[in-house]
Amino acid sequence: MPFGLTHERSWRTTLTLYRRPEMLTMLFLGFSSGLPFLLLFSTLFARLRMSGVEVATIGYFSWIGVIYSIKFLWAPVVDRLRLPLLSRLLGHRRSWLVVAQLGILAGLAALALLNPTAHLGILVVITLAVAFAAATQDITIDAYRIESASDDLQAAMASIYVIGYRGGLLVAGAGALALAGAFSWQVAYLCMAALMLIGLITVLVRPEPARSPTRAAILQEPRVRAFIRTSHDMPRPMRRLIVWLIGAVVCPFTDFFGRYGLRALALLAFIGVFRISDLSMAAMANPLYIDLGFSTEQIGVVSGIFGVFMTLLGGLIGGALAGRYGVRPLLWIAAIAIALANLLFSALALSGHSLIMMVVTITADNLAGGIASALFIAFLSGLTSRAYTATQYALFSSIMTLPGKLIGGFSGKIVSSIGYPQFFVVVALLSIPAILLALWIWRDPKFHHNIEDQAE
Repeated sequence: MPFGLTHERSWRTTLTLYRRPEMLTMLFLGFSSGLPFLLLFSTLFARLRMSGVEVATIGYFSWIGVIYSIKFLWAPVVDRLRLPLLSRLLGHRRSWLVVAQLGILAGLAALALLNPTAHLGILVVITLAVAFAAATQDITIDAYRIESASDDLQAAMASIYVIGYRGGLLVAGAGALALAGAFSWQVAYLCMAALMLIGLITVLVRPEPARSPTRAAILQEPRVRAFIRTSHDMPRPMRRLIVWLIGAVVCPFTDFFGRYGLRALALLAFIGVFRISDLSMAAMANPLYIDLGFSTEQIGVVSGIFGVFMTLLGGLIGGALAGRYGVRPLLWIAAIAIALANLLFSALALSGHSLIMMVVTITADNLAGGIASALFIAFLSGLTSRAYTATQYALFSSIMTLPGKLIGGFSGKIVSSIGYPQFFVVVALLSIPAILLALWIWRDPKFHHNIEDQAE
C-alpha cells in the first residue's frame, strides 16, 4: 500500500516490527551508508587544515557533495545493468553493493596513506572516486530497502536506517577525530576503512531481495515493444542500446507520471520543499553557537553527541507513529515541527549565551529532524515503483536535497544582511508550502481515492 496506508495497529504489534531480521540488516547498511559521508567532508576538512592546506582550497572540496545530488544520472545503470559473474553469484542488488563497498573501503585506505600537502591532486581524485562509490552504495541500499519489505513496513525500515546512518556519522565524526588525536590520521582512516566490513559482511550473509527479472521487465514495456516493432532495419547493437535506454531511463519517468498524472508535478514540488527549511539553515547552526560564545566542547557535547541521540530517538518515534497511524496523516505535523524548531533557533539567537536554551533548541531540532526523516523516507518509498526502484528513488532524494542546498549556499550572506533572529524566521516560513501540500496530500478526496485504487 503506497504512502504508508495502514490500518491502525496496537503499540505492541508496532514495536515488534523492529525485531524482524530485515530491520537489523537496515541498521548495518545504514551505518555503512553514513560512515563515508563525514570522512569526505567535515572530518576530511579538519585533516586538511591541520596538515596546513589553505582554507580557500578546503572550500573547493565542498563541491564534492554535488555528486550525491546528481546520483540519479547513473541510477538507471545501477537499476538495470547486471554485473558479469557477480550478479549471477550474489544477485543484482547485492553485487552492486559489494562493488560499491569495496570501492569505499579501498578509497578510504588510500586516503589514509596519502600526505595531503604532498599529494593534494591525487587526494582530490581519490576523494571524488570514494564519493561516487558512496553515492552508488546509497542508490543500491535505497532500492534494497524498498524491495526487502512490504509497503506497511517501510516506515520502520526507514527509522532503523536513519539510526544506523546517524551511528555512522557519529563514528566518522567524533570517532575519527578521537582516533586522529590519540594516534594519527593514518590510523583513523584505516580504522574507518576496516569498519566498512560491517556493511560488506551484512550484504554477504543476507539474501537478495525479490524483484522482477530485468530483461523480462524491459521487454514488457509498451514503449520498448513499440520501438522493437519499428526498428528492424537498425543495426542490432544500436537497437539493443536504445531498448536498454528506453527501459532504464525513459520508462521510470513515464511510469511515475503515468501513475499520478498532473498530480505528479505537485508531488515533485512537495518533495522539493518538505525539507527545504531545515536544509537551508543547517550551515548556520554552528556559526550561531560560536557567535553566541559557546565553547567547542559545549557545541561538541550538546550538538554532536546529545543531538545525534535525539535524532535517533526521533527516528524511532517517527517509525513507530507511522506504523501505528500511517505516513500521510503525519507529514503535515512533521513539517510544522520543523518550522517550530527553526523558530527556536531564532529565540536562541535573541536569548544570547543560554546553555539551557541551546539544549532545548537542539533537542527540538533533532527530534523533529529524526521524525521527519523517517516519515519522509517511508513516503518516498511508497511513491517508488518496484519496477524502477533505484532510478525513481534516486530522483526523489536528489529533488529533496537540491533546493535546500542551493538556498543554504546563500545563508551566510542573508545572515550578514538581516541577522540570525530574522534569518531563522524567514527559514521557518519556507515550511508553509510544505505544510499546505502535505495537508492536500492527506485530505484531498481524489488523491486519496487514487492511492487506494493503486493499493488494491
